[in-house]
Parts: sequence; structure tokens; C-alpha cells
Amino acid sequence: MKKILIVDDQPDNVFILEDRLKREGFETISAYDGPTCLQKAEDDNPDLVLLDVMMPGMSGFEACEKLVSNEKTKSIPVILVTALTDIEDIKKGLSVGAFDYIKKPYNRAELIARVNSALRFSESNKVLIEVEKIKTFAATVITANHEIKQPLTLINLSTAAITRELGREELRKEVIQKRIMFIDNATKDIIRVLEKFNQIKKPVITDYVNNLKMVDLDKSEE
Repeated sequence: MKKILIVDDQPDNVFILEDRLKREGFETISAYDGPTCLQKAEDDNPDLVLLDVMMPGMSGFEACEKLVSNEKTKSIPVILVTALTDIEDIKKGLSVGAFDYIKKPYNRAELIARVNSALRFSESNKVLIEVEKIKTFAATVITANHEIKQPLTLINLSTAAITRELGREELRKEVIQKRIMFIDNATKDIIRVLEKFNQIKKPVITDYVNNLKMVDLDKSEE
């Protein structure tokens, strides 16, 4: 069941919207001012916010702007519910990040149609986000394999050489020391790669081979 946050400073307006949406099978939660709207959006993670524009204190425009700029709530679509019909007000609403708007007094069929449209958009957006996560994960695996394979191979060859040397009747200290140095350098290379991965906040994906992608460790944002 989709959850919709209704925000309006007039309890009667909230009641009407709750009644209409519940009849359509939606779950509703409510808030009567901007700050409460922001808090409930974070705490309850609704699928959609129906946000009145004309509210005392924090307007719907301000609340919408804060919702879309917050990392926790930016993916929640916002529909502004407004009695303002001037084109500049509508443009302002869309410019602060609203997905859509509904003019008061609203038609029931239009209300449900716009709500369903916003929810479909939200679902599509979630799918795209998951696809991007999968692509990033795959690119990370390929990058790790590319960057770490060589030093791991060097470690493997060095340990094999040390094992052979230990089987000799007379140990050659310089050979063992040289292989230990190889292992030490290869280990440091692996640690540097892992540290770069750990510092990435926004990965930059680049082409590799055979339509595969890699994370560019030098260009990705830290």
C-alpha cells in the first residue's frame, strides 16, 4: 500500500484529501505545517507528498525546496496543492523541485490521476537507481580485479619462490629478502587501491574492454 503525506494548515482540507485517497486504497499520514512535514518525510518515508503552498511560517515552496535538497527525502515526489493560478507561481513551484501541481478546488478524477502519475514516476526512478547501483557495483568489481590482480600475482609468485628457497640446503638470504621486498611493495599497492575505493563518494565510470565499465579511481570525486 502506497503511503502519502498530506500537508495543509487547514484540518478540513487534510480530512477531505485523506478521505478521497483512502477510498482509493492509499495509506495517509498528515502534517499541518512545513517543519512537521520535513520531519515526517524523513521519519515515515512516504511514497508521495501532497503539499499545500499557502501555509503560515514555512510556505509550501520553502518546504518543497528543503525536501528535494535533503539526501533522505529528495527521491520522494512532491505535488503542490495550490489556489494560486498565476503562471509565475506554477513556474516557481516547479523550479523548487515539485513534480507536479494541483489547483484548488481540485477534481477528484484529476487528483487521483496526478497522484498515480507521480507514483509511477517514483517507481520508475527507483528502478533506474537500482540499475545504476548494479552497474556501479559491476564496474567496482572489474576495477578491483584489474588493479589488484597484478600485485596479488606478484605476492603469489614471491611466496612460491620463498618456499622453494626454504627447501634448499643452503639458504640464499638475498633471494628471500628480495622476494619479501616484492611482497611488501605489492601489499602497499593493494592498500593504496583499497584506500582510493574507500574515499570515493561519487564514482566516475569509464569504458574498459568488451563493453565492460570501470571506475576511474583518479577522476572519481572524494
